[in-house]
Amino acid sequence: MPIGQTAVVIPEKIYFKIGEVCDLVGVQAHVLRYWETEFPMLSPQKNRSGQRSYRRRDVEISVRIKELLYDEMFTIAGARKKLQSEMRDGSKPRNGHSEAADAGYAPDRDSSPGLFDAELDVNERAERPPGTHANLLSEDGREALRSLGSQLLELREMLKTSQTEEASEHLRNN
Repeated sequence: MPIGQTAVVIPEKIYFKIGEVCDLVGVQAHVLRYWETEFPMLSPQKNRSGQRSYRRRDVEISVRIKELLYDEMFTIAGARKKLQSEMRDGSKPRNGHSEAADAGYAPDRDSSPGLFDAELDVNERAERPPGTHANLLSEDGREALRSLGSQLLELREMLKTSQTEEASEHLRNN
C-alpha cells in the first residue's frame, strides 16, 4: 500500500451518522458537508429532522474522495472527474490502489488527442487504418462530426472561462 494511504475498515452497518463517517474518513463534519455540494455522487439521506444518514456506499465514496484530494493531490474538479470516471467504469470506490496498479500495470491509452488536449484540431484529417469508424462515414457524416467537435471546443472554452471566473471570485471572497 502506498505511503500515506491506510486501509479503512468500514463496519457492517446499514446507516452511519455523520460523526461516525468523520471518524472513519478522518475529516471534520463541515468537510463532509462541503463534499456533498461538490460531489453529486455523495448524497446521504436526511431524516425529517435533517440529520444525515450515510449508507456504506457513501462512506466508501467519502474515503475515495479523501484519497484523491489528500493523498493523490487532485483538485476538487479533478477528483470529481476521476471519481465519475471510476463510477462510470463500474469500479467500486476503493481504498488504496488495485493490485494491477501496484504491479505497475497501466492500460494502453489511445495516442490521439482528446477533447481537453490543447493540440486538438477538429479540421485536421487524421490518418486512420482501413476499417475504422472514421473511414466508414460519408463526407456529410464527417462534416457533421467536425461541426460537433467545433461546438464542443467552444463549450470547453466557455467552461474554462467560467471556472476561471468562479475561482477568481472564490479567491476574492476568502
